[in-house]
Amino acid sequence: MTNSSAPGSPDTAAASRSYPRGTVILVGLAAAVVVSFGIAGLRDILAPVLLTMILTICAHPVGAALERRGVPRGIATGSVILVVFALLAGFTYTLIIAFAQFTTMLPDYADQLGEIGANVASWLQSIGIGTEQVQAVRASFDPGSILAFFSGLLGSVFGITGGLIIVLTMLILMSADAVYVPTVLRQMSDRRPHLADALRAYASGVRTYMVVTTLLGIAQGILNTIALAIMGVPAALLWGLLAFLCSFIPNIGYFFAIIPPIVFGFLVGGWPTVIAVIVVYGIINAVVQSVIQPRVVGNAVSLSQTLTFFSVLFWALIIGPIGAILAIPLTLLVRTVLVDSNPDARWIRPVIGDTLETRAIMRADDATAKRARQQRRQRASRDH
Repeated sequence: MTNSSAPGSPDTAAASRSYPRGTVILVGLAAAVVVSFGIAGLRDILAPVLLTMILTICAHPVGAALERRGVPRGIATGSVILVVFALLAGFTYTLIIAFAQFTTMLPDYADQLGEIGANVASWLQSIGIGTEQVQAVRASFDPGSILAFFSGLLGSVFGITGGLIIVLTMLILMSADAVYVPTVLRQMSDRRPHLADALRAYASGVRTYMVVTTLLGIAQGILNTIALAIMGVPAALLWGLLAFLCSFIPNIGYFFAIIPPIVFGFLVGGWPTVIAVIVVYGIINAVVQSVIQPRVVGNAVSLSQTLTFFSVLFWALIIGPIGAILAIPLTLLVRTVLVDSNPDARWIRPVIGDTLETRAIMRADDATAKRARQQRRQRASRDH
């Protein structure tokens, strides 16, 4: 006996279209809220897993290239794992050292920080800000509050890379499983070709974005560190590392990275140093993130500026600071599953940022409007 309501049958499709669009949207939003709370509840587990997944995607082509050169599969996979793990551990060690130096030198500026806090509090009171809010701002200039803030900001990074056993285990397992991914995708292409193509495009796009952003972030951090050291700003290495981390946070990462150098630049050099820090950071950030990165990454991301900013806020709320760093890859993963793998949903890509075709249409419209204006001017000149 044939089951007429099997998935994909006309009856099932007709039944799915029978629900009002508003109902479908509300149910989808409710499901998204439930999933989001579930992810937030598992953030301590999911954060290192997602980080390791992105690292594995970025490192997988290196192992494949070694295999093509005749290196045995096990040695190639192990080499990639060790290199990625060594880079992660080295970055963590450097970050810890820089933070320890910052902790040691911060009490030397306690009096100056307190004076700045008092001046800011007086100014806030003069413009009518409430006493409670003013006291909170003033307390934030205390060295203990500053240390607590940076400890919380870097805590997610320390927590993930501090659990090196979890990261190393996941790297080994994911790298071993990644060997079968090309074959699995070929098998999937027979039944779900759109999903297989979407997953391939996702891996390629994420790899391009992460590798380019990492390289540019390293260059950005090195240049900032050198410039701050020349200007005599304390803890220049820490602020360079912070600039590197914030380079993964679109739109708002620059503002997080520049605030500490401005504050400590003011402490050691006054307003001239503050202006120099703003100019240097502005030039480096503008060249790297506004000129070089868009040209190199191209259409690998294809997310609108609004959605990009929202994704940073959303993932930071869901899985903490590491979510802000991985916001673009995670948003691309959601788009891959919900949009790219479904031909019926591809129409929404221009809405969420894939504007390549839209820009072509706009250029054609502009050219048509320009020709129309020229024709009107020619007719007007003939009439006269």
